[in-house]
Amino acid sequence: MANFLKEKPISVMQVTNIHFVLSLYCAWLIFEGSPILACSLLIVKGVIDAVDGELARMRERPSHVGRYWDTVADTLGLVAVMWAFATVLNWEVVFTGAMILATLFQYSLFNHYSILMRALGSGDDTSRIDERVRPVAHPWEKQSNVNFLHFIYLCFFSWQDRIISALTGKGSENLVFELTVSSSLGYGAQSIVIFLLALTQNLDYLPHLVLGVNGSLMALVILRSRI
Repeated sequence: MANFLKEKPISVMQVTNIHFVLSLYCAWLIFEGSPILACSLLIVKGVIDAVDGELARMRERPSHVGRYWDTVADTLGLVAVMWAFATVLNWEVVFTGAMILATLFQYSLFNHYSILMRALGSGDDTSRIDERVRPVAHPWEKQSNVNFLHFIYLCFFSWQDRIISALTGKGSENLVFELTVSSSLGYGAQSIVIFLLALTQNLDYLPHLVLGVNGSLMALVILRSRI
């Protein structure tokens, strides 16, 4: 899809906005009693979510604004979808928070190793493991926008990265194991299982998937990273 869009008149930010709006639409569909359609669109959202960063790299126009907004959009979309599930499935507030946190930590885990992999491969440093230092804007983006979104990121999201960095070790030599496990068992792949749960009317098992799989995933990857 990134190859298809490379020469098209659509910006990377527009791609990010599409998957953000799609997340909100999925949440609305869940509220309205259409979980099968909503969960099928979550799969589409997951594909689009993977396109924006790849498209920026293909066009050789990485963006700090895009990096931070992508995280904000992902998180807001996740909260909306989980809150919709919580309302329909009668989850307690604390339990809903645990579901959201488990998914956010999986995001950070995959992000941690993908950043390390890109640094080893292409030298791309637009995304960093430690985002506490404010980056300098690229020529094609405004420093004021970078400053604002960097502040938002520091306030609400950087704590996840610091926790993951503290838990993980050096990683395997080429990080293949860590990236394979955290991506193949991550939220994108889980969305397919969530769709199957909706299709078979077994969404009550959603917490087993999110909490069980994400917990096991983190334990497996962190253990392998430290050995």
